[in-house]
Amino acid sequence: MLPFLCCFLLAACASLPTSAPSATATLPTPSPSALLQPTPAAATPSPASERKPSSPATSPTAAATPKSGGATGPLPAEAHITGLRGYDQTLPLSCEARSAADWASFFGFTIHELDFQERLPRSDDPDYGFVGDVMGVWGNIPPRSYGVHAGPVAELLREYGLPATARRGMTFDELKAEIAAGRPVITWVVGHVNAGAPQIYTSRAGRQVTVSAREHTVIVVGYTPEVVFIQDGGWLYGRAIKHFEDSWGVLGNMAIIYRQEQRD
Repeated sequence: MLPFLCCFLLAACASLPTSAPSATATLPTPSPSALLQPTPAAATPSPASERKPSSPATSPTAAATPKSGGATGPLPAEAHITGLRGYDQTLPLSCEARSAADWASFFGFTIHELDFQERLPRSDDPDYGFVGDVMGVWGNIPPRSYGVHAGPVAELLREYGLPATARRGMTFDELKAEIAAGRPVITWVVGHVNAGAPQIYTSRAGRQVTVSAREHTVIVVGYTPEVVFIQDGGWLYGRAIKHFEDSWGVLGNMAIIYRQEQRD
């Protein structure tokens, strides 16, 4: 009887269901978020307290060395200069100093905007020096705070070692030839290459000078058959060729080029 009972108990235990293992939920692995690449902050000019006295580099950097002389043969339909970096002007009326500093930097020369502004001659005649207070309101004409024309700016650039030449009556084809040769050009326009009207101002010395409200400088860095590309401080944009020529023409197609020519 005992053996029979043991066999019965063993058979009963074997017939009991075993507990199924609990299923482990497989959680999907979340895909990583797209990594945002921060845009590098643009370099900004050093504040006045950190600036060192300006001094020209011994020679332009190789990457910025332009072709010498004027363009020969037919001009290309379009040309673009890369590598010129512009910054917003520091003071209300320091556009000429800002343009000079950005233009010089392209050719490998270090000039600080406020140092250049300080070294500009002063005059009531913009063809001879800076007129008025650089902290003045933009939009006046001499003898109120105004700015300075190409001649004094080119002369000071030469003191820094650049072969800068002031031009008047420069043609659009001459400007295109400079761009095609890899040389950006500082130009005098009205506003942000807007329409304007010339006015005749008589200096204390009795000299008559063509001026315009909202006189401004920009750097031409390219062209196509329809558009001129402008570096206006830290702003790069295009203008229709006719609009550019109209604005540039108000002050007599003034410009500064990177070539030693007969001075105005």
